[in-house]
Amino acid sequence: MFSHVMIGCNDLDKAKAFYDPLLATLGVGPSMVDGHRMFYMTQGGVFAVSKPIDGKPATSANGGTIGFACASPEQVEAWHAAGVANGGTTCEDPPGVREGGMGKLYLAYLRDPDGNKLCALHRM
Repeated sequence: MFSHVMIGCNDLDKAKAFYDPLLATLGVGPSMVDGHRMFYMTQGGVFAVSKPIDGKPATSANGGTIGFACASPEQVEAWHAAGVANGGTTCEDPPGVREGGMGKLYLAYLRDPDGNKLCALHRM
């Protein structure tokens, strides 16, 4: 459905220091930097981080969340630990099982250094 997802950042070096180790837990290689943006390329699509082209500060989406698919609860835990260790802030409940209309999920939530809300999700 999606070709790519792009979020804004205010400090590309800080964002790279956060996202490279975070996404490495999912088997994604380091970003390709192209001027004011960076790209994480996978067969499933592209995740990109960019300084706003209008020169104004990047802001996080109120109500927005970017979700990353994980292969296991252990991968969710590794993702969360890498995020916290590299400048992310845990948010919502601690990583763990949640049950609801979508079934049983193992989830973890973080905010990146710019406040963007991220989720790691494993469908159990």
